[in-house]
Amino acid sequence: MLTIHTADEVRYDWTDGPSLKDGAVAVEGGRIAAVGSPAEVEERFPGARVRRWPGVLGPGRVHEGPLPDAPSPRERIHEVLKSGATAVQERYVDSPELRAAAARNDVVVLAGVRRVRIAETDRADLAVFDETGACIATVCAGRLVHRRR
Repeated sequence: MLTIHTADEVRYDWTDGPSLKDGAVAVEGGRIAAVGSPAEVEERFPGARVRRWPGVLGPGRVHEGPLPDAPSPRERIHEVLKSGATAVQERYVDSPELRAAAARNDVVVLAGVRRVRIAETDRADLAVFDETGACIATVCAGRLVHRRR
């Protein structure tokens, strides 16, 4: 199902790069189909599901450092997703159970550094943050995997 995520601001990356006020990102399957204004994207994909997020939407982040403590590997990965991260560093995924939990949730395990960005045809890894910096939602490989209520 095609989903359009709109937000007060869309950041193409988390550096000082360009951003789009009142922007939209269309996600089809696990890939980004389009980026632009809500009007442009909704016109291009009529009938798509639209999710409106308050705050800033940008690329999913890479979790730096050890994974959070939690009772199970699944819950450790879920804590990463709740932070807006959709990728972890390989050196911190140190057990077969953690690797399996990451794979089941489409979390990318990185051997090295990766630039995170929003661009058409890239993997649809997105995160939305409110004005306090708290993660509101995380989209991993096109699936909404965390939403703060």
